[in-house]
Amino acid sequence: MRFFSILLAVVVMTALFLFVLQRDALLGFAGIGADEAEIGETAMSPEADAPDAVAPVTERRVSIVALTSTAQTVENAIVLRGRTEALRQVTALAETSGRVVSEPLRKGSQVEAGQIMCQLDPGSRGANLAEAEARLLEARARVPEAESRVTEAAARFEEARINENAARRLAADGFASESRVAGADAALASAQSAVSSAITGLETVKAGIQSAEASVERAEQDITLLTITAPFAGVLETDTAEFGAFLNTQGGNANCGTILQLDPIKLVGFVPEADIELVQVGARAAAQLASGHEVSGLVTFLSRSADLTTRTFRTEIEIDNSDLSIRDGQTATIGIAAEGTPAHLIPASALTLNDSGELGVRHAVATDNGHEAAFAPVTLLRDTAEGVWITGLPETADVIVVGQEYVTEGTLITVTYRENDA
Repeated sequence: MRFFSILLAVVVMTALFLFVLQRDALLGFAGIGADEAEIGETAMSPEADAPDAVAPVTERRVSIVALTSTAQTVENAIVLRGRTEALRQVTALAETSGRVVSEPLRKGSQVEAGQIMCQLDPGSRGANLAEAEARLLEARARVPEAESRVTEAAARFEEARINENAARRLAADGFASESRVAGADAALASAQSAVSSAITGLETVKAGIQSAEASVERAEQDITLLTITAPFAGVLETDTAEFGAFLNTQGGNANCGTILQLDPIKLVGFVPEADIELVQVGARAAAQLASGHEVSGLVTFLSRSADLTTRTFRTEIEIDNSDLSIRDGQTATIGIAAEGTPAHLIPASALTLNDSGELGVRHAVATDNGHEAAFAPVTLLRDTAEGVWITGLPETADVIVVGQEYVTEGTLITVTYRENDA
């Protein structure tokens, strides 16, 4: 019984193979052509009994799925690579030579504006100031004497002028000789010379006073320079000069210490010239440091001159650093907000390439004959978890999201719409 079951199964399988997969060969062996078989099938169909029936000719359309997208204004951003930079950095130098007599401040210390960083030994500067002040008093004491000489010389000049005038009148009336007139003229000239000499002496005394005042001021300034103070509040980047060290302004070491102002701190980036018109002073900016720390601030400076090597423009962003957690020289990725751009948010899967390799999307366009596919090159602005923001489409577009790989420009399509859930 088992043998006959196996034999029956083999016969059934062979028959199915011949009728399904080798149908044409079987009909040829039986002497029936494929065309005759099709005619037979047609004759058996109900439509064959209708002599006036004409098979309709229809255009082939591809079914696709599209979503209607409307452009939205999205914030644009210029992304730069940059670094943090101290708002101010100054190395305090001695302006007069001297030995340090103050204890050093250690690097990392907080200093306030005006706080003493280095104090130098005054040496003989006090004596120099006293000497300059004494010379000033001496010069001022000469002023009354010089002024009295000028007054005396002026009086003698007036007396000589009167005598000379009288001698000339008497000589004109015949009561004085020519020698008397000549003597009066000589006395007048001598008196005039004495006046000039007295005035010169007074000016010399005044010049001596000015010189003495300058010496006093110079001595006082030299004493003032003995104290080196912090120009602003900040953090010491180096130790201040060690006690007993000699600071020499004549080509030697005159460095007292370096101070940084880190609050606020700057972010420095370089904008390519293609994007320079998109950045404005006062624009909002944010950055992520290499440590992962995120900060934000405003653009405070945009260079008017490009770097000759890179053709980029320096920009600075001021950010709060009251806790001093941000250090000078850290790497940062900076994003500067630019003017909003109309764009579409679509699924990333809707992006495709045309035959030329251009990135774009295919969308449905209404025509007199229904809908057909069209290709639009696009620019990718941003990739998000919800989809991609692109530009290049009309304000409203039916973006093909299913079937875009099976249509080309001008292909007739049947559109099924779905909600935009990108």
